[in-house]
Parts: sequence; C-alpha cells; structure tokens
Amino acid sequence: MNNVVIVIGNANETLNLTELCEACHISSDYIYDLIKHGIIQPRTSASEWIFNLSEVRRIKTVLRLQRDLEVNLPSAALILDMLEELNELRTRVAMCDRYHL
Repeated sequence: MNNVVIVIGNANETLNLTELCEACHISSDYIYDLIKHGIIQPRTSASEWIFNLSEVRRIKTVLRLQRDLEVNLPSAALILDMLEELNELRTRVAMCDRYHL
C-alpha cells in the first residue's frame, strides 16, 4: 500500500533531511545527488541541513521528469531552470498586459 503525503504550508516553512526524504519518498543519497547537481539548496541550522518547503515541488518535478522522460539529473536541473525562467517571463507578460505596458 502506498502512503500519500500531502504537504501544505507556506513557502517559509522548512523541513530537515529526514522530513524531506519522507515527504518525497526518496533516500538521503538521492538528496545528496540533487544538491550536487544544484537542483536543491540546503541551509545549515546548527548541526543539520534544513530545506525550504518549496524544495518538495522541485524534487517532485525532477522525479516526474526522470520517470516520464528518463532524463538524468544534469538535464533535469537544466529543465527546472528553463521552467522557472518561463514562469518569470509569463509573470512579466501578465503584468505588462495588466498595466498596458
């Protein structure tokens, strides 16, 4: 039976390494690989890494890319960067449309 974890909260909430692994159903070794490829960025708090809640979305996106498109982590990192840039551009266009700029 698969457990479903739904993470709801604001973007300023944080998770430690264990919580992040549980939320995404992945191992800590996979987290290390994601960090190595610049896909997620931990913050250090005392003796442990902490992660913004927004990292869960990034990890879930990478997992889908790997499952659906069979991309490797460097490719997934590039795709994530391009998706973020596309979202920024869409936001700018929407603002321009809103204010008729």
